[in-house]
Amino acid sequence: MLSNTNWLKALAATGRKTAEEALVWLHDHCNDPSLDDPIPQEYALFLCPTGPLLEKLQEFWRESKRQCAKNRAHEVFPHVTLCDFFTCEDQKVECLYEALKRAGDRLLGSFPVAVPLALHSSISYLGFFINGSPADVIREFAMTFATEASLLADCSVKPCTKQLHLTLAHKFYPHHQRTLEQLARAIPLGHSCQWTAALYSRDMRFVHYQTLRALFQYKPQNVDELTLSPGDYIFVDPTQQDEASEGWVIGISQRTGCRGFLPENYTDRASESDTWVKHRMYTFSLATDLNSRKDSEASSRCNGEFLPQTARSLSSLQALQATVERKSVLVVRHGERVDQIFGKSWLQQCSTPDGKYYRPDLNFPCSLPRRSRGIKDFENDPPLSSCGIFQSRIAGDALLDSGIRISSVFASPALRCVQTAKLILEELKLEKKIKIRVEPGIFEWTKWEAGKTTPTLMSLEELKEANFNIDTGYSFQHKTGASLLTTSLPGGRAILEEHSPSPANCSRALLIPTKGPGQQPLHLLLPGPHFPCLPSCQPRATRSTWTGARRAWCKSSTPVRRTVFLFHTAGAILIVSHGSALDSCTRPLLGLPPRECGDFAQLVRKIPSLGMCFCEENKEEGKWELVNPPVKTLTHGANAAFNWRNWISGN
Repeated sequence: MLSNTNWLKALAATGRKTAEEALVWLHDHCNDPSLDDPIPQEYALFLCPTGPLLEKLQEFWRESKRQCAKNRAHEVFPHVTLCDFFTCEDQKVECLYEALKRAGDRLLGSFPVAVPLALHSSISYLGFFINGSPADVIREFAMTFATEASLLADCSVKPCTKQLHLTLAHKFYPHHQRTLEQLARAIPLGHSCQWTAALYSRDMRFVHYQTLRALFQYKPQNVDELTLSPGDYIFVDPTQQDEASEGWVIGISQRTGCRGFLPENYTDRASESDTWVKHRMYTFSLATDLNSRKDSEASSRCNGEFLPQTARSLSSLQALQATVERKSVLVVRHGERVDQIFGKSWLQQCSTPDGKYYRPDLNFPCSLPRRSRGIKDFENDPPLSSCGIFQSRIAGDALLDSGIRISSVFASPALRCVQTAKLILEELKLEKKIKIRVEPGIFEWTKWEAGKTTPTLMSLEELKEANFNIDTGYSFQHKTGASLLTTSLPGGRAILEEHSPSPANCSRALLIPTKGPGQQPLHLLLPGPHFPCLPSCQPRATRSTWTGARRAWCKSSTPVRRTVFLFHTAGAILIVSHGSALDSCTRPLLGLPPRECGDFAQLVRKIPSLGMCFCEENKEEGKWELVNPPVKTLTHGANAAFNWRNWISGN
């Protein structure tokens, strides 16, 4: 039976965000031998930049790592240390939050509007120094927090009283100093910056351990081995590896607390701060609507952020709000699909006579999810190849490094799209926080399906059984007759418009909220030949028929776009779909008409796996703009099949 001590430990380990997260932690740690040990977390307070300055610092992080290899600074996010790590008993963590709020409120009026940063370089260190009166105010804030933490939480906190600094590089090779300095001087310091004081915690037992991140799933073959899921963090003590054979290491899983052997080639080195837990933030610069301050403060506290009570001028608030709440849409094509490499007969190549799946080539996935009608339904709804899985993870990892904040995810019901969305979220460490909204309205342009039967897609139940974190409360149901489109929307809000079954009017839709979560299978939600907005092209369709279908298909995504964008707040919407979506989901935002069928087909065929388009709202000019995606393109070559027997015989 779980004790109150266990419950407090779970809350502290998850940042005291929600009871649900604490329950998940307790469930995962049911076999943790240290669950009952009275070991408190260690806490530290950092001053962290946000907004454009943070983006430029993260760009420096990436470029310095690429050009000069990894150094100690890459282990932690950009920050100014205010208080060194200290311990706090689990039952007193709430008192730390109150100490942070009190210190912030007390120093808010004198906190500098701009924090000046001066570049400092030596043979083993590169960073920005904070000097003068702004540094004095920041030190006073740190000392006030330390005093309040001592009084409220009975913690011994050592505030930073020496030179305040934001480290850019530390313990690097001397011959890299000049390159690092050039990269640092390229950081523009004129950007406005919203500074936050962030309280983090870590597990004190693993301070001097190496941190590994699991790249692949691993199922134990012996009782002394660890279970690995992609994204798991493993703590490894380099001095305690005598028992491990070559290629294996002994580690402790952060997710479960269990100790065991694991294959080292299933992992990659992670940064030290990847396993830290953010508890609360105090934001020094306001970016809220003055008319809804109380609601914003309540919401921010729920999300672990304290907003100050004092406002600056209305004009500065509005300018800062425009920066923080900028809306954006990232449209991504799915990864490499297995039939793209092995052709239309791919399913025959990997099926046994009794309908079982096996892996004839390493580029076939290790396994396939279960489907109620068996393996045959994969023929027109193929999964990602192994390379497609790898592509998706690379893209997700790059998005994590870019610092982009994803607020919601929509995916086409095609398996390859849902897989890509899941893998990207895993790399972003959001797979448990953000659910995937399966949206049939962004399914592939059905011209590509000419001559085929309508694909049978996986149901919501099948996707959930396959460990996809699907939002079952979101539904988009296409009905015949009155041709009603219904969708569950956040907060019960709705758009009401008439919808006519005529293709000429299919850009108009009736969107109403449903009372309960949509549970219908996706193959029933997919618009078929009866639904005029997504007409299925016939095998002998003429060019004019395709053009009409193309225009109707473009119009059909209008209600989808309205549904997606009406409730779009700050952050980026991620849409994972097909190559056609990069055009159809961005041109309307830019105020451009649909392309002609021929131009559209030629363009879409050139979009590679994980191709991206990124639209950003320009509030000042009242329009959306197509801008550079947050990550670079992914380019690689082909790798032909190899038969060693032919090579030996010389044929």
